[in-house]
Amino acid sequence: MTRLHVVALVLSSVMVGLWLAPAHAGADREKLLNDPGVYGTFAAFALNDEWAKQDPATRIVRLTSLKGVVEQHREHVAIDLYLLRGLSDQADILFRIHAAELRETQEFLLDLKSSQFGKHLKTVGILHGLTKKPNYVPGFSDQMKADLKTISEPGQKPYAIVIPIRKSAEWWGMDQEKRAAMMQEHTAATLPYLKTVKRKLYHSSGLDDLDFITYFETSKLEDFHSLVLSLEKVQEFHYVRRFGHPTILGTMKSLDEVVELLAQ
Repeated sequence: MTRLHVVALVLSSVMVGLWLAPAHAGADREKLLNDPGVYGTFAAFALNDEWAKQDPATRIVRLTSLKGVVEQHREHVAIDLYLLRGLSDQADILFRIHAAELRETQEFLLDLKSSQFGKHLKTVGILHGLTKKPNYVPGFSDQMKADLKTISEPGQKPYAIVIPIRKSAEWWGMDQEKRAAMMQEHTAATLPYLKTVKRKLYHSSGLDDLDFITYFETSKLEDFHSLVLSLEKVQEFHYVRRFGHPTILGTMKSLDEVVELLAQ
């Protein structure tokens, strides 16, 4: 079956699936992505060995169920997809889910796993965090606050990187002013990369076996590489006990692109 035939079957099957699915009003995506107090979940999956044995037509039927589940839950959650296959030796796809209530994410993942497509998924890892207002920024200098408002360069940022972090007990027992001073040095190291590397922080203490999930988007992986090297040199990094393990690297894809690629 040629790639053109696969695309045609994908489009026709997806349209049938959407026609049969009930219409839902979408969640306020911008609010979920930008407001504090929102739960962020990163769920990585690998396709099982049975997936490779399916013919393209069967794969398309299975993927249509993925499309239906995502569209059904967009009423309550914001869902982003990433292709890890080719860049990861453990997982094939990653879902980033934002929800006002974590149970809404749970409902989506349960429906995903019970779908025809989900039966081919093996869970590689799930990370949970919560967005919060910046803890240290209020104490920064006016110049640094202004620098932090630097707008990232326009255009697509196709790469996404997820890095879980855990700090030492010494860090949490340290005086707040000392931590703030170290975080100011940490922040200064990031300023040269604000235009090319977007970032988002999730707090995970009590929700997962780590303290933070750091999420990055970029079109220039060399800049991200330099950013990490810069952060490893600041004093605050000495109090990091876990950095990565795993580090998740993938490319941002639309739902339609993921369906088309996995159908082949």
